[in-house]
Amino acid sequence: MQEDNRSYQKSFILDMDGVVYTGSKLISGAKDFVNRLKQGNYKFLFLTNNSYHTPSELRDRLLTMGIDVTEDYFYTSAMATASFLKVQRPNGCSAYVIGGKGVIDEFEHADIKITSEKPDYVVIAETEEYDYAKIIEATLLIQEGAKFIATNQDLTGPSSRGPVPACGALVAPVEKVTGVTPYFLGKPNPAMMFLARKKLGVHSANCFMIGDRMDTDIMGGFESGMTTCLVLSGVTTRRIMNRFPYQPDYVFNNLGEIDPEAILSRRNRVER
Repeated sequence: MQEDNRSYQKSFILDMDGVVYTGSKLISGAKDFVNRLKQGNYKFLFLTNNSYHTPSELRDRLLTMGIDVTEDYFYTSAMATASFLKVQRPNGCSAYVIGGKGVIDEFEHADIKITSEKPDYVVIAETEEYDYAKIIEATLLIQEGAKFIATNQDLTGPSSRGPVPACGALVAPVEKVTGVTPYFLGKPNPAMMFLARKKLGVHSANCFMIGDRMDTDIMGGFESGMTTCLVLSGVTTRRIMNRFPYQPDYVFNNLGEIDPEAILSRRNRVER
């Protein structure tokens, strides 16, 4: 049987913060790398654990930095959570949601009913509207039988003034009171990596995961069978990298050092 060459076409999944930009500043080489992907007709996707922003907002943010792509080039933990719930409950489900526009929009698009009346799930995501009343409601609903979901386990997120609480921190009060640990959909969960590749229509064997964090990007890529590329333009240094029991397949200073044509997948490196 003749093999389908399309299944062996290189594809790339890129983390955003620390890889493409830091704050409002584009990282050196990022625009050139994206242009090389476009010119080479490589499939690629921006993958982020941040569930607060919608794909259109992420597109607009990159556009202000000079990178022009459509909304289809983004996949967020909010999208992964909505997809996961649709797979789990194909006939429909309901959720009590503590989260921002990103997760609300995805749930509405997926026809997931958002309610506080006997929901199937309690879902927590990044939000600027987080108060004691909502924490109490989430706690009671879980004790009454709702399943506990969170978009990602990141404890902190970046801001111009320093780290701020992210989803992993927001779930803590509810988890401590109920004794129930949420199921996190974001990186490094292989489910999110699978759903991202499904969106691209590619196989893990020739898919490259590029990120700046060992505990999310590189772990998620490794556990999903992807070739992993660590860039040192974000939070991880070589010293930090060497502390982990697993190591990336490649290490680069930034995206500009990556040649999509020359880089080899783990499978091809082993074969050679």
